[in-house]
Amino acid sequence: MAIKVIVIGGSFGGLTTAYTLRRQLPADRVAITLISKDERFTFVPSLTWVATGSRTLDQISFPLAGPLARKSIAYIHETVTGIDVDRKVVLTSQGEYPYDFLVVATGHRSANEAVEGLGPFDGPGHSPMSVSETKELRGAIQKLIAEPGPIVVGAAPGASCIGPAYELTFELDYLLRQRHLRHKVPITYITPEPYLGHMGMGGAGKIRQFLEGEFEERDISYRTSSAITRITADAVEIEGVKPVSSVMSIVIPPLAGVDVVAKTPGFSNPKGFVPVDDHYRHQSFDGVYAVGVAVAMPPVEETPVPVNFLKTGHMTEQMAEIAAGDIIAAIDGRDGGETSDLSARCIIDMGDRGAYMLADPVRPPRNKIPGVSDGRRWLVAKRVFERVYIWHAKHGRKMPSTLGW
Repeated sequence: MAIKVIVIGGSFGGLTTAYTLRRQLPADRVAITLISKDERFTFVPSLTWVATGSRTLDQISFPLAGPLARKSIAYIHETVTGIDVDRKVVLTSQGEYPYDFLVVATGHRSANEAVEGLGPFDGPGHSPMSVSETKELRGAIQKLIAEPGPIVVGAAPGASCIGPAYELTFELDYLLRQRHLRHKVPITYITPEPYLGHMGMGGAGKIRQFLEGEFEERDISYRTSSAITRITADAVEIEGVKPVSSVMSIVIPPLAGVDVVAKTPGFSNPKGFVPVDDHYRHQSFDGVYAVGVAVAMPPVEETPVPVNFLKTGHMTEQMAEIAAGDIIAAIDGRDGGETSDLSARCIIDMGDRGAYMLADPVRPPRNKIPGVSDGRRWLVAKRVFERVYIWHAKHGRKMPSTLGW
């Protein structure tokens, strides 16, 4: 009987894990099943481009069913409703699926409730953290172009995915200049970070000085160590200081574990994230792994306003490959697979050019001095990388990670 591996989640972590396992384990020996509530894979880093109008959702996504079938990976389009670790069964509304190995790559739940008014559907605030939210944000940006006014972009206390806030700040600055509207739209960046470029990883080389210089050159006001408490239709309220006027507010929320993970007894920490070891094995349950945003990671340091540890698609892929390697070793009867410290490679879209950052390892102190570089070539590289990555993912190839994201 074939060994059963179930992967929950069809984004970077789930797809990388499933493909990596299948490349090294034949279908007659190991049955791989991927369960996802989403029918399509979406290249999430490009959601900011969808919001600003330079990409469509169809351009950055593809249906999961075909590529997985071609790789002999079963695909189940359902929402997981429970995980029974005692019986080693994953439950959905349609049935039960037994496993020998389980990989949790469920991503996150946006904890928008942490900031009053951070909608987008039950308040005036906006976020680019999901496809539905990005569609709504796209409409808000179009309205801003028609009716210019002051805006706020930033992150809420406890945020960990702060990069999109920087990208949207720069992209909107460039978009408005292209339309000769920038003089009508004051931009304020508000962040819990103790300084620009902290990003939940304690900064990287000269990124702080670089970002401070870019914001000052572009007349972008900024406030660090700031706790956004409430968003209204015409202002963003900050703890201890006067509100900032804003007709459109984009705020990255803190993240939490998805409900099914958070509600499974003993499975996660209080925030719903999964505790793992260096192989991304669950610390308590045999045969269970977690990769990506679902993994519990402590912050790099205590800051005046909480900032959680950075999580990126590039880091998720590294986790997925380590977890897959450990599962392969276990199936082959070998000791655990290789482990390594996570590194972060990222290109930030600045509208007219890109900025490249490398932090290896992500968590300081670091053996290598972090690299920071900017120029038009990096924006071109980011655009090319998006297309190349999607093509590889769609065809079941090993995804290129040279640049990271």
